[in-house]
Amino acid sequence: MNTAIVNAITAAGSKAQYDACAKRLIGQKIILSHILVRTVEEFKGMKPEEVVLLIEGDPQIGTVPVSPGMTNRQNNNNSNTDVNQNITDAIDASDISRPTNTRVGGLNTEDSEINEGTIRFDIIFYVRMKDGLAQMIINIEIQKDQPKDYHLLNRSIYYVSRMISSQKDRDFEHSNYDDLKHVFSIWICLNMDENSLTRYYLSSENILGNPQWKGKQDLLNIVLIGITREIPKQDEKYELHRLLGTLLSDKLAINTKFEIMKSEYHIPLNDDFRRDVNIMCNLGEGIEERAIRETTERVTNEMTQQFIISMYKKGYSLEQISDIIDKSTSEIEEIVNTAVLSV
Repeated sequence: MNTAIVNAITAAGSKAQYDACAKRLIGQKIILSHILVRTVEEFKGMKPEEVVLLIEGDPQIGTVPVSPGMTNRQNNNNSNTDVNQNITDAIDASDISRPTNTRVGGLNTEDSEINEGTIRFDIIFYVRMKDGLAQMIINIEIQKDQPKDYHLLNRSIYYVSRMISSQKDRDFEHSNYDDLKHVFSIWICLNMDENSLTRYYLSSENILGNPQWKGKQDLLNIVLIGITREIPKQDEKYELHRLLGTLLSDKLAINTKFEIMKSEYHIPLNDDFRRDVNIMCNLGEGIEERAIRETTERVTNEMTQQFIISMYKKGYSLEQISDIIDKSTSEIEEIVNTAVLSV
């Protein structure tokens, strides 16, 4: 693994490690192919192994900014032979020769906005359509749950709009709007109440007359995938949810994950894939254990404080309470004073 990535992830803490590892796992081409087969009409009926071959270059993971003026920022020092360089110009052209079932993070060469950190697409890549000529741009986003500060659909509309507008001067020039590529922004939202799959796209309504306007009505698409905490049982309609739930679960044992992916989805478990799953499982266990430990400590402290206050109200002195509770008289006095002030 790249040393810079390791250092950056370690500095950000275990939660950031968990998020980064989730993106790396979803960013595996075979996993992306399973998602495309079950969410994009163009690839329905195809085998994921066939779709893998249509994904161009290496998916960009956490490197492409969403903000206007930055998504297709140019870097004249790099070659233009890899189609993904049209998005970031951040990878060497030799990357295109890497095995098709691999993932890559790419180089982060973008600046942050003034007074605000840059927002980046979790995963973004080009994929050829079945005719081998036309292309789509696919964005995958992973959310641990529905955000409380805004509506997720509104954010996804912004993302898909940026995927359209950023194509100018990168995928088409001047007024050649017919060269716009189809875009999909696919959101995986964990810890939902039910497993769900919803697609949003342009629709039309003729209010007067029956004109036949030409153009690509299916140009922009949003797919929201809701995943519950419980892994669904084997069922054709839940195939994608079972795969993603298994992959991102912080509950399942690592051997169970491997068995499901291998026997049910025939996903080749190369060393990189096994390592990332293993890291994620360990991080998940670590986060859960830390949460339990912190909760236990908090509850214990609250019970101790309540006990101290109760004894003080019954007339026990600070020294008497200190003899019973393993705390100094100054600590007990601070707890008592805090309780008095809060009344």
